[in-house]
Amino acid sequence: MQLAHWRAARLVATRDLTHDIRLFEIAPAGDEAGAATSGFVAPSPGSHILIEVLIGDRVETRSYSTVGPCGDGLYRIAVKRLKASRGGSAYMWRLSPGARLKIAAPRNQFDLAWHKPGYLLLAGGIGITPIYSMALALAAANAPVRLLYAVRSKADLAFGDELGAVLGDRLALFVDADGNRLDLEPEISALAPGGEFYVCGPLGLMEMARQAWAGSGRPATLMRFETFGNGGRLATVPFHVAIPRLGLDFDVGADETLLDALEKAGVAMISDCRKGECGLCTLPVLAADGPLDHRDVFFSGEEKAKNSKLCTCVSRLGGGILTLDTCDRKA
Repeated sequence: MQLAHWRAARLVATRDLTHDIRLFEIAPAGDEAGAATSGFVAPSPGSHILIEVLIGDRVETRSYSTVGPCGDGLYRIAVKRLKASRGGSAYMWRLSPGARLKIAAPRNQFDLAWHKPGYLLLAGGIGITPIYSMALALAAANAPVRLLYAVRSKADLAFGDELGAVLGDRLALFVDADGNRLDLEPEISALAPGGEFYVCGPLGLMEMARQAWAGSGRPATLMRFETFGNGGRLATVPFHVAIPRLGLDFDVGADETLLDALEKAGVAMISDCRKGECGLCTLPVLAADGPLDHRDVFFSGEEKAKNSKLCTCVSRLGGGILTLDTCDRKA
């Protein structure tokens, strides 16, 4: 797990891209707007920065993908205001230009591999943020690229005009409200052999993409993904947790993750992505008297059906008591 190196920063400007997506321009402390300095680390396509946010009286960390090449020395991120947010997006939306922030330099766990015979990009909703940066970089390099961008309505399109101007007919929009349905099979079939597939979006889109890619027979290593909005099948409600090995019993609120509650209870956890991708925070399930809601993309469908393990950073119980096992000792 890579440690973050924090530094002060300042919010320079904001701009609404849609009714619920806002663009933030952020300068590291001491950097002047429009001038890159030695303190600025340029992000690569797919990078994200960490930002400290205040949720109630708790300081927490949120990860936001950088938008575009950021060649002027400012970090740009786009934040969607989520109704079911645990508070990170609400905190960001309350900020005004001039606000002081604490950020960590860009990291990349969704990096773009260069010199491939073809690229197929798929974005759903706010998942456009890292995909937008990839599309611009690939287009600038004259690489063979096609972008599929799915949204609920035209009002949800962020960067639509910019992408259309750069990609032309290499951009395909799929708007649910207009009845445009995404069919991945022909899109994958048209991708050159050895080409790579990059996906970012909600869990449902991710599962559809994984199934389509697996059905194509192409190597799993040529599909890269990042998730946004780990919504589940069930409503997010409070539940109770018991860990007999540690003699612990505690509640998990609707506004916190199981991982957050475990750490607050003093359980020494290992985690990294906090998005249901890496599997480091997984714990064994001993019993559940309510339905388990697996919101990760780490486990396969078959593994989820067994209900024997849970990614604590995103998955949860739909009410009732969840009994877990862990070899971790109380911190």
